[in-house]
Amino acid sequence: MTPSTSFSFLILLQLSLLSCISSVSGTTRKTYIVHMKHYHKPSIYPTHHHWYSATLKSVSTSNNSSSYSLLYDYTTVFNGFAVSLNPKQAQTLGSSDSILGLYEDTLHTLHTTRTPQFLGLQNQTHSTFFMDETQDLRDVIIGVLDTGVCPESQSFDDSLMSEIPTRWHGECESSIDFNPSFCNKKLIGARSFSRGYLTANAGSYVRKPIDISSPRDRDGHGTHTATIAAGSAVPNATLLGYATGTARGMAPHARVAAYKVCWTDGCYASDILAGIDQAIIDGVDVLSISLGSASALYHHDTIAIGAFTAMEKGIFVSCSAGNSGPRRGSVANVAPWIMTVGAGTLDRDFPAYASLGNGKRFEGVSLYGGEGMGDKPVGLIYFRERSNSSSSICMPGSLEPEIVRGKVVVCDRGLNGRVEKGSVVRDAGGVGMILANTAASGEELVADSHLIPAVAVGRSAGDAIKDYAASDRNPTAIISFGGTVLDVKPSPVVAAFSSRGPNGETNQILKPDVIGPGVNILAAWSNTIGPSGLSQDTRKTHFNIMSGTSMSCPHISGLAALLKATHPDWSPSAIKSALMTTAYTHDNTYSPLRDAAGEGEALSTPWAHGAGHVDPQKALSPGLVYDASTHDYIAFLCSLDYTLDQIQIIVKRPDLNCSTKFDDPGQLNYPSFSVVFGSKSVVEYTRTLTNVGAGGSVYDVSVSVPSTVGITVNPNRLVFGEVGDRQTYTVTFVSKRGVDDSVTSEFGSIMWSNEEHQVRSPVALTWTEL
Repeated sequence: MTPSTSFSFLILLQLSLLSCISSVSGTTRKTYIVHMKHYHKPSIYPTHHHWYSATLKSVSTSNNSSSYSLLYDYTTVFNGFAVSLNPKQAQTLGSSDSILGLYEDTLHTLHTTRTPQFLGLQNQTHSTFFMDETQDLRDVIIGVLDTGVCPESQSFDDSLMSEIPTRWHGECESSIDFNPSFCNKKLIGARSFSRGYLTANAGSYVRKPIDISSPRDRDGHGTHTATIAAGSAVPNATLLGYATGTARGMAPHARVAAYKVCWTDGCYASDILAGIDQAIIDGVDVLSISLGSASALYHHDTIAIGAFTAMEKGIFVSCSAGNSGPRRGSVANVAPWIMTVGAGTLDRDFPAYASLGNGKRFEGVSLYGGEGMGDKPVGLIYFRERSNSSSSICMPGSLEPEIVRGKVVVCDRGLNGRVEKGSVVRDAGGVGMILANTAASGEELVADSHLIPAVAVGRSAGDAIKDYAASDRNPTAIISFGGTVLDVKPSPVVAAFSSRGPNGETNQILKPDVIGPGVNILAAWSNTIGPSGLSQDTRKTHFNIMSGTSMSCPHISGLAALLKATHPDWSPSAIKSALMTTAYTHDNTYSPLRDAAGEGEALSTPWAHGAGHVDPQKALSPGLVYDASTHDYIAFLCSLDYTLDQIQIIVKRPDLNCSTKFDDPGQLNYPSFSVVFGSKSVVEYTRTLTNVGAGGSVYDVSVSVPSTVGITVNPNRLVFGEVGDRQTYTVTFVSKRGVDDSVTSEFGSIMWSNEEHQVRSPVALTWTEL
């Protein structure tokens, strides 16, 4: 038996025993994350681990209950551990004076060629734009927390990589299906963290052989996100003939370390914390985290807690904003020390067409790569009036073969997977599918690698097609495909699925921060699963096209790596500021950014796009940055309605106090403004800008705000003597809204500029009821 097999066997044995103990006692065990007051450690214990073990042993003894199961011992993200306990043990442990906080493990979800050109990086490999491809970029390490990695992908080719930096402390795990030799000078780390997942699924592990404890990616998501961030250039990359070209990550010469924290049913907080903890110890420079859950208090937010420690150590943390848009206030990962990334479209599309028997032709999108339907019209059907409403959305088992056979079926979007709907149609004998958007997804189109000829259409087209199917005596349709089209206008457009502000935890911090490419993105894929992700999809491909803020997040992670290599002395907040203040808010038709969730020409707002769409060329030289230190973030936390113990969970400092705090959390030196008019009609904020441009620079201010607000900036000119000089200004917002005015939110901007630079901050203005 190999060491990895032995380890897996021991975990299986431990979980089997745990399941048996729980069954016998009739008490369900759960995983708890425990934050300890590490400065309370008695001197008799040589290490914190000994102290934790003794504490847990006393809890088990006092409850006359079965033994505990210590899953993780956290040493960097905070002082504490993850443990499997029954409710009585947890209650006893939580009452200890040595405990800062104790909470149940929570489940997070994944926020599931053309991009470098779209961002203006097409000549990066041969250009001195960011740098002359020096050793600096090859020393930047991006840690990716996701579903693991497929090391065989060409996107991890290391032929242009130098030796691994000596400061790197990571490794590649050995497991049943993963040999450390699979790693190289490009993919320099691969670890897995599954104890939280295994404990939550105690007794079911044997029935899920796909979820063995291994860094190997059996989902595809992790390989896709890692190579978006830092994949090596691969010519002639394609998915089923679509998007053919060179696939290349944002930072193709940066190194990658994969931390597998997500499994079949999601990503457990205990595993995520263990992954962040290890990534910090290993020595990553950037953390890319394309997962999350609903926003939570920062001291209950696993990712916020881990990201705070990363930020303290100079690590830039990029997180996806979530795919719960366009619902208001749905944005996730909102801590101000995190870069929160929404999603927009590219200027590339994959058109497909539904031609109806009444002569009308509707355009949609598709990545179907098989044989087409031909030129002969076939019957069209939509189950609008049937008693079985699940038929209209094509749920499994809802379609009657005698009615569907040989026809194209219209399926409403929602509930089950988009590609799965086509599989349901195929299983019932249908020959094609028209996937129709509903009000929830509006006119946004997401292309999928369908298993049958299929086209996705927007809401208005879908409604027209369904009306035709219901009113015509003999409705027919033909589905055809248009391949890959470039230079699509307008673009970018904010994706309808991209989660929106305002920030549910701190309304005075505008989120998301920026948007990046997140719709129909081509990147590497795992060789263990088909492009649709369905078990019945037997197709194999080296690349896949996916959409989600999961895809936009690693774009920004890779860009942050480029900036960090170019400006190694910049803090994470300075890098964030550079990306935000140089972002653009107009599309390639020179019109304001549009929102796919709206009707027609609906415009986007900062609650959807934040500061705008990233512009890496300008971010390299932003002129000025809004910097923030750990002390600034502590003052921000102290301005919230948190206890010192709750802040201690995040900050982890024994001498913590709130002698310095902001009167308003919006006083944080943030690159954007979110002004809330509640009990006060006047809001005043102070900001400090640091000169990272030329010495002797002078900037003048310009403002754009609605008539319902008065604004004064003092001073209105900033003069910087040297590089590194800091200048402070105060901005005063005065509400002029009438008593009967129904407007509750409006937007504007503040911009400092000279002949070389424009440093722009979005402004969100909100009126709340008293």
